[in-house]
Amino acid sequence: MASKKIIAVIGATGAQGGGLVRAIVNDPQSGLTARALTRDVNSARAQALAKLGAEVVAVDIGNESSLARAFSGASGAFCVTFFWAHFKPEQEFAEATAMARASRAAGVQHVIWSSLEDTRKWVPLTDNRMPTLGGKYKVPHFDAKGEADAVFLTRGAPATVLLTSFYWDNFIHFGMGPKKGPDGELALTLPMGDTKLPGIAAEDIGKCALGIFKIGKELTGRTVGIAGEHLTGAQMAAVFARALGQPVRYNAIEPAVYRGFGFPGADDLANMFQFKRDFNDYFCGARDLKFSRSLNPELQTFDQWLDKNKDRLPLS
Repeated sequence: MASKKIIAVIGATGAQGGGLVRAIVNDPQSGLTARALTRDVNSARAQALAKLGAEVVAVDIGNESSLARAFSGASGAFCVTFFWAHFKPEQEFAEATAMARASRAAGVQHVIWSSLEDTRKWVPLTDNRMPTLGGKYKVPHFDAKGEADAVFLTRGAPATVLLTSFYWDNFIHFGMGPKKGPDGELALTLPMGDTKLPGIAAEDIGKCALGIFKIGKELTGRTVGIAGEHLTGAQMAAVFARALGQPVRYNAIEPAVYRGFGFPGADDLANMFQFKRDFNDYFCGARDLKFSRSLNPELQTFDQWLDKNKDRLPLS
């Protein structure tokens, strides 16, 4: 039997990378094996992946030589950056550049770069519809990733740019889910108006990435987008109400109000939601549901995801 091709996975202990590692080890017929790349190979999450059968390797994602060693011998590599760990788009771009260059140096045959749009292509810095942040960004955690697309496509190994969607898991970990107001009733508050928000279960991003690796070179040089569903705030509130067994209203606010909430990253996220709202036809169109399901036939709907996770929601 031929040896399995190695897929090196950056961020293997995180949401996207972890989902891909688990998808690979749970699909023994794929002809692939997972190399889980992480800063700390002794962490509980890293050791859990090792127990599943993944090879766990230490990597410094800011060091091109470390990355090239970690990619050595791999057929494919999944690359992702971690803006919310440091809030520094310049660092994110530098790390992405190191990943791209290392993938070529190591002779990787197919890279998936987990990306988002550079919103400045739609809203230039001179456009005052939304504030400029950090002097040169509109949506920092989008823009640096989108800017790095060209680096992967020109200076890296053959690459597929993967546009992801809003994690439904943010309703748990970012505290974006329904909250009780002074009247005791739950409200889902988002600055999206009546437009649709493409969303996905974080675990499904990894499964979709596995689907891309299975297709292979047909998708290199291309940009593809994924989502589990496109839902309005009112539609999501209705799903929350059904799952929680109590009324949940949708509270549509303006992005300026959301910026005023003042938590770390509130201005970035407000601009993000405004971009998705103002360019909704494009944003949804770039994330085709039929294509997403072709990559991952087990793709979850919001209703299915919420049934599994409703007890994890912080409602206060």
